[in-house]
Amino acid sequence: MPTVSAHVALTLAHHIDAVFGVMGNGNAYFLDALERQTSVEFTAVRHEQGAVVAADAHHRASGRIAAATSTYGAGFTNTLTALAEAVQARIPLVLVVGDEPTSGPRPWDVDQIALASAVGARTYTVGRADAAATTIIAIEHALTYRVPVVLAIPYDVAALEAGPVPPAPSPRILAPLHPKGEFADGMLDDVASALRDAERPFLLAGRGAWLAHAGAALGSLAEATGALTASTALGRGIFPAAQYDLGVTGGFGAEGAMQLVRQADVAVVFGASLNQFTMRFGELFAPGTRVFQVDVAPAATHAHVGGFVRGDAQVVAEELVERLREGRPGVPVLRRSARSSEESGESLRTKRTSPSEARALWRESVDVEAARAYELGDELAPDGRLDPRSAARRIAELLPEDRVVVSDGGHFIGWANMYWPVSSPDRMMMIGTAFQAIGQGWPSVVGATRARPDSTIVLTSGDGGGLMAIADLESAVRAAGGHGCAVIWNDAAYGAEVHLYGLKGLAEEPMRIPQVDFAAFAAAVGAEGVVVSTLDDLDRLGTWAAEDPMTRRFLLLDLRISADIIAPYQQEIIHVNS
Repeated sequence: MPTVSAHVALTLAHHIDAVFGVMGNGNAYFLDALERQTSVEFTAVRHEQGAVVAADAHHRASGRIAAATSTYGAGFTNTLTALAEAVQARIPLVLVVGDEPTSGPRPWDVDQIALASAVGARTYTVGRADAAATTIIAIEHALTYRVPVVLAIPYDVAALEAGPVPPAPSPRILAPLHPKGEFADGMLDDVASALRDAERPFLLAGRGAWLAHAGAALGSLAEATGALTASTALGRGIFPAAQYDLGVTGGFGAEGAMQLVRQADVAVVFGASLNQFTMRFGELFAPGTRVFQVDVAPAATHAHVGGFVRGDAQVVAEELVERLREGRPGVPVLRRSARSSEESGESLRTKRTSPSEARALWRESVDVEAARAYELGDELAPDGRLDPRSAARRIAELLPEDRVVVSDGGHFIGWANMYWPVSSPDRMMMIGTAFQAIGQGWPSVVGATRARPDSTIVLTSGDGGGLMAIADLESAVRAAGGHGCAVIWNDAAYGAEVHLYGLKGLAEEPMRIPQVDFAAFAAAVGAEGVVVSTLDDLDRLGTWAAEDPMTRRFLLLDLRISADIIAPYQQEIIHVNS
C-alpha cells in the first residue's frame, strides 16, 4: 500500500515536474517514492541551500513551479537563506522536508515551523489521513500568493501505509485582477487623460508586468501615446519596440538614458515595486514628473507616486489603450516643446503646439542607441588587471544568442546587467539580490538548466559568492554540461565592501580574499577552466560557443579583474552612504 510519503510524491507529481535536493533520514521515503513511482526528474545538489535555489531558478526561467527537498534539522536550517530569498522575491516553490516525530522533538530537533515563519514561509504538515489534500493546499498557497511554502513530513508517519491515493482537485489559480469601482474607473480616466495631454510620456515596466504577460499590451500603449519606455532590471526586454526603449532604469541604466527619464512629464509604472535601486535612491524622476503606478499590491509602493491603480498590468494597459482610442485629441495649448538638461541652465524654448505634436517631436528627436551606451573601458586598469567594462563588452560579443543568464550577488552584478543584453525577462535572473545574499550562483545553473535544457546557461558570479557555494560547482557542471558556462569576476576581494567601507577608512584585511584559481576548481570536477588576464584570452569563449554543446565541456572563465573599477550602481550606494 502507498505510504504517506508516496501520497506526497504522487500528488506533487501531478503538478510539478522537477525536484532538487539532498537525501537524508527525513526525506528518504519521499525520495524513494518519487524515484520509483513517478516520472518527476530529481536532480541531486550538494548543499541543501542549493536545492531551494535550484527550484527558485527553475521557476524564474520557466514560470513553472518546482520543488526542493531536504532532511530535518541541519538539512532544513541549511535552506533558510535561500528560503528567505524566495520569500523576498515572491517565488512560488514547495520545500518538502522531514520534521520531528508527532510524539515530540528529539534532542537534535529544532522548531522548524517557527524558523520557516521567521523568514516568511508558511508550513503545512501532512498526516496519515490528509497527505494528498495537504499537498494540494500547499501548492495552491504557493501559486496564489507567489511565495515558497514548506511541506513537512513528520519522521514517524513518513513510512506509514495510507491507503490508495485519493483524487484531489487541481490548485486554484486566481484570475487576473481587474480594477473595480468608481474610484478605479476615475483613476484610469486620470491616467489616460495625463497620457493624452503629456508631451514627454514615459512607461516603465517591471517583473510584475512580465508575469502578467503584458508585453504586447504595453507595446500598444507605448505606440498609442508615443512614449519612450524602459524596464527594471527584472523586466528587461518586455517592450517590443526596442527603437524607443531606454533599457534598464536605476543603477544599471546608462547615464544618457537616465537623463531622458528625468525629462518625462508623465510616467506610468507597471508591475514594478520602485525599490531604492530602480529609483536611483529617489533621483529617477524629476520633481515635476507626474508618476502613476499600476500594481497588484494593495497600495502605492513609493512616495513619489501621485496616482495608483490596483490591477493586473495587462488588463490595465489594455483599458488605457481603449480609453485613449475613445478620447478626444489634445487641443492646442502653450507647451514646452524642447527641454535642455537640468545641469545646463539654458532657458527652455516654448511654442504653441498640441501635445501629440510635442510627443512626436520628443520621441523622434531622441537618439536612443546613443542614450543607452555604456562606457567602453580600457583593456587593462592602471593596476594591470582586466578592466571589467571592456571584458564585459567583449564577452557579450562572444556569448551565444540563446543565453539565459543567472546572476549571483555581489559588486560584479553591474557588469552583466549593463553589458549583456537578453531578449526577455526570464533570460536574466538575479538570485540573491532580493535578500541581499551572495553564494547562490552555482545551484542557479542547475535549476535554469532543467527549465531551459536547450539554451546556454551562463552564470555570472564573484570570487566571494563563488567560493561560498563551491560545493555546487560540481552540481552545475553535471547538470549543464556543454550547455553551461560561468564567468567569475575574480578581484581577490569582497568588492562591494572594499568600495563602500574601505573608502571610509575601515580595515580592508577582512575584505580581501587570497587569489583563488577557479580554473583549477573547474578542472577538478570535469569542466574546462580558462584564466583570463587579457581580452585575447577570451577568444576561447568564441571557439567554445561555436562547438557542439553535446560534445564540449562546461566552460569556466576566471577573469582576473581590477578591484579599482567601481560599478555605477555601487557609486550611487557610496554617494548615499557618504
